[in-house]
Amino acid sequence: MPRTLFQRIVFTCIMAVIMVYGMIVYNVALNTGGVQNVPFLLALHELPIMAPIAFVLEFFVVEKLATRLAFTFMRPTDRPQFITYAISLMIVCIMCPVMSLIATLLFKEPSFGTWVHTFGCNLPMALLWQLLYCGPLVRLIYRTLFRRQLQAAAH
Repeated sequence: MPRTLFQRIVFTCIMAVIMVYGMIVYNVALNTGGVQNVPFLLALHELPIMAPIAFVLEFFVVEKLATRLAFTFMRPTDRPQFITYAISLMIVCIMCPVMSLIATLLFKEPSFGTWVHTFGCNLPMALLWQLLYCGPLVRLIYRTLFRRQLQAAAH
């Protein structure tokens, strides 16, 4: 997908904001007893804290590690779409426990049990959110923003 440093920064920024916002809404809804209008507003308070953390982790550490892990069971000759899914899966498997730990330390009563519970609740949602909604939406936004550059690269 992204070919230049600028494109990687933009892609990762969009992904971090949308992924983190969705997960914060989910966690606020769990803590407040359901999805009403309140979680969507309350999530905006944590977003400026959690999105930059997610960006830095993803951009500098997790993307490279997740790609290496994905290629332990994928081949470069596999369909690009499946490679994208494999990398996304590995990213969630790394980011979810780390971000759950950070959220536990910052916003909850920190304990090992609280972190395990938070991670356990977050993992299924993070996988579904990433693979079915957030990932495709972010890739659509990215392709729309960089349409000309992507078309020029294809020719």
